[in-house]
Amino acid sequence: MNKRIAITLSGLFLAANTCALAQTAPAVASETAATSEARAGTLKSVRGDVRLLSADGAARAAGPGDAVAPIDRIVTGADSGASVVLRDGTSMVVGPSSRLDLKQFHFDATTQDGGMLVSLLRGSLRMITGLIGKTHPDAVRVETQTAVIGIRGTDFIVQVDGQP
Repeated sequence: MNKRIAITLSGLFLAANTCALAQTAPAVASETAATSEARAGTLKSVRGDVRLLSADGAARAAGPGDAVAPIDRIVTGADSGASVVLRDGTSMVVGPSSRLDLKQFHFDATTQDGGMLVSLLRGSLRMITGLIGKTHPDAVRVETQTAVIGIRGTDFIVQVDGQP
């Protein structure tokens, strides 16, 4: 089945039903290295049925304040959404009926060096890149089943229609 991908470079929100995007500053570098490696970011807001699936396949209900690991899947139900802020200040809003894999995330707050790979399997994503996208734009990638998007530090929306 053909998939349609829409990329919009504007300040528009995903839809009226998505969670509000949390506008926050990058995380303070006072965390220990072990904590930083285990946490890519934090769920700022959750509406409806949102689940986090870890790399080992364990699923858990998601709530505001929950940690998102460097390799996690975010799954939203119909009329559901989540807002995530990563440690480099990247903000992501995951829309209804979506599946988003955070496949890779690493960030050193001291050197501002890092990289991320996000895979949108289904649904919609709005992303505002943080320090990684500003200091190392080639280190931010978003992939879908039919495309890989290189990001150059901006605010954008990606939508994937169809079944994963």
